[in-house]
Amino acid sequence: MRHRTIAWIVILLFGAMQSTPVAVSQTAEPDAELASLLRTAVEEADSFADRFAAEVWLKDMSQRMESRVPDLEERLDILRRVHHEAMRTRLSPQLVLAIIEVESSFDRFAISRVGAQGLMQIMPFWLEEIGHEEDSLFDIKINLRMGCTILRHYLNKEKNNYIRALGRYHGSLGSNRYPKLVMDRLEDNWYWD
Repeated sequence: MRHRTIAWIVILLFGAMQSTPVAVSQTAEPDAELASLLRTAVEEADSFADRFAAEVWLKDMSQRMESRVPDLEERLDILRRVHHEAMRTRLSPQLVLAIIEVESSFDRFAISRVGAQGLMQIMPFWLEEIGHEEDSLFDIKINLRMGCTILRHYLNKEKNNYIRALGRYHGSLGSNRYPKLVMDRLEDNWYWD
């Protein structure tokens, strides 16, 4: 626990040193590179690379998630997809779970006050941007695929600075409030791997 706290402090300080407040517009022009990544991600298939490791992880995370999603079948579906999409994009599955907890409290039908939808709260304009207007952001697979792809893009753009990447993901670059909330949930409920 002490190591995670120290790691969080280092991440927070490193991110604070590199970040400067930036106003983020909700109506900014979509990023063409990100649109291309999302288009590719939506069209890929999903599966587990290591069955045993996935099963161990599913059991552990299922127990932690039970109070948030009581239905076992729905819970396992979300967890399988989180694991797959996180591994596909080289993210920590637990980080993705922490983001989902903060963004939607695991309500796959959540809609924010600005119109973001689903588990990872994706803005609907992305579906039009990538030519998938018929898809639904309430579909767990689509939402997770897009959310993980977006987060990976921002981590790459920010050279793995989690504070700045999470700020971009939330549309609050320059503020540490959202990244701290996600990292606190990660440490308290899901544990960094």
